[in-house]
Amino acid sequence: MVDEKRHELAAYLERIDPRRRRARGARSNASGRFETSREEVWDGWDMVEERADFATEVREEAPRSVIVRNQSPDVPFDQSLNPYRGCEHGCIYCFARPTHAYLGLSPGLDFESKLVARPNAAQVLERQLRSKSYVPDVLALGTNTDPYQPIERRYRIMRRILEVLERFQHPVAIVTKGTLIERDIDILQRLAQRGLAQVGVSLTTLDENLSRAMEPRVPLPARRVEMIRRLSAADIPVRVMLAPVVPGLSDHEVERLLAAGAQAGARAASWIMLRLPGEVAPLFEEWLEDAYPARAGKVMARLREMHGGDLYQAAWGKRMRGEGIFAEMIAQRFEAARKRLGLLKTLPELRRDLFEVPLDRDGQMALF
Repeated sequence: MVDEKRHELAAYLERIDPRRRRARGARSNASGRFETSREEVWDGWDMVEERADFATEVREEAPRSVIVRNQSPDVPFDQSLNPYRGCEHGCIYCFARPTHAYLGLSPGLDFESKLVARPNAAQVLERQLRSKSYVPDVLALGTNTDPYQPIERRYRIMRRILEVLERFQHPVAIVTKGTLIERDIDILQRLAQRGLAQVGVSLTTLDENLSRAMEPRVPLPARRVEMIRRLSAADIPVRVMLAPVVPGLSDHEVERLLAAGAQAGARAASWIMLRLPGEVAPLFEEWLEDAYPARAGKVMARLREMHGGDLYQAAWGKRMRGEGIFAEMIAQRFEAARKRLGLLKTLPELRRDLFEVPLDRDGQMALF
């Protein structure tokens, strides 16, 4: 009897009860690489204890600096800012999931439910921009986790950051799936009129069922297309981003996704192949076996084909696109559709020459 109970509990604990992870992407919550291993032990009672759902929790952080420098040749920016750690959108493919391990949390369900907000990010940013050593360059927002995820409605960190950037006439490039960006169209429009703002909107699929399964708390595809339309109508340059293209699940939609973006007013387009660094690989494979078991073998085989037999290669120049016949075919299809639709490869370069340190809050003029 005891052995039967042990087997029953092991099966129960192998995966998180679906009722506890409603509207979440990850199926499990394994320990992060820097965390003491978690283990649940059956205490001999007949009933398995009821456990709480994975509700969203937010703790606040007060960083001393918020601008992060980048040296990767694979991305088109040198500095970025992330107002949040973790992301409630819950995209199962998110390459940022492993960063939660540095917080002593799981890249699985913790990444989606245990979030960190930086309410003083705008004040810290202003202090850094006032530094005599600061050299103005495009500031990328949303490079790690989405700056317009649901908790932004309460914290309004992005709104305050944009207000600072507008005062300094500082160039900004935003990447998001969150329609909450429409709240800030007024500021973005004024910045865009001076060549200081652009937005990248990520479209992964037009299939609502696939979207809801793969990115459970992201606005549905049609709503994101409408977001492109509203931003474009305000003359804010928009790039439609096929990020990521998932082989065997969404790669057949490349042309339709580009067409949807172009018809909504996007001016440029880009794409990234699915990336599975660190803990993302087992999380994605676990999700795939559960959500699309009939396609799991094909998807994983395609990924290995593009990465020399591995699920991921971290080498610069390879990690974003992969290699081989399939990767090249996607690239050629994308380029053909992009040209046919009149979409640019990149948006026009943002201006850096308008940057100016304004009067301090106490009304004193800057000496330098």
